[in-house]
Amino acid sequence: MSKSAKIAIGGVAVGLFLWLWLPWWAVFLIVVGVPTAAYLTLDPSQRRRLRRVASKEIGR
Repeated sequence: MSKSAKIAIGGVAVGLFLWLWLPWWAVFLIVVGVPTAAYLTLDPSQRRRLRRVASKEIGR
């Protein structure tokens, strides 16, 4: 199993766990807010590199 597949499965498991104990809007804020905050903490050069890599993977 690839590393990204393991991360995706872990994310789904955490999302389901949070969904059971928190209101839906709190889960939504966490699911949207954590990746957004992580992206915003990157340097501009790291953001460019991430966009370049992501666009190459889409073109496969």
